[in-house]
Amino acid sequence: RYFAEDAYKAVGSKDKELVVVPGANHVDLYDNVAGKIPFAKFEQFFQTKLK
Repeated sequence: RYFAEDAYKAVGSKDKELVVVPGANHVDLYDNVAGKIPFAKFEQFFQTKLK
């Protein structure tokens, strides 16, 4: 999480959102272990911000 927070702060855009997945580590998100990746949240963000 430490790198994600630093990267989030460094991005100049105001159209950003930091998504923290409780109980997940970096590798869990690669493999989508136990369905931890919040795809619906990402889809909503992309549909709203990428026009």
